[in-house]
Amino acid sequence: MKRSHLLKLREMIEKASVSLTDEDALEATELFPAWQADTEYILDQRVRYGDKLYKCVQAHTSQADWTPDATPALWTEVAKPGEISVWRQPTGAQDAYMTGDKVWYPDVDTTVYESLIDNNVWSPSDYPQGWKAV
Repeated sequence: MKRSHLLKLREMIEKASVSLTDEDALEATELFPAWQADTEYILDQRVRYGDKLYKCVQAHTSQADWTPDATPALWTEVAKPGEISVWRQPTGAQDAYMTGDKVWYPDVDTTVYESLIDNNVWSPSDYPQGWKAV
């Protein structure tokens, strides 16, 4: 196949991948473009970074030091439904914990907590009334 045909095919695959659910996207992360600096990203766009899939939570033009793993105000890791992650300080409404969200705190293999309130930006130790151990 000619290189131009392969590039066109890649464009079509990336375009089609947008319609996948997050759960299906996690099964086919290779379909998504790798994160790059100096690139314009739109809300809900998904990219690969390292061995993880991330979703854009704030439209922006990326910078070399704004990698998805280092900028939770711009990116959130796509997780499998029901998967519990380690508590991470929310940066705003886009990544605050909602009622029923579960987290490990303070780290994995310790205690799992469930948020009792919407828009929860406090840790279980900073605002224990907002969490219950499960």
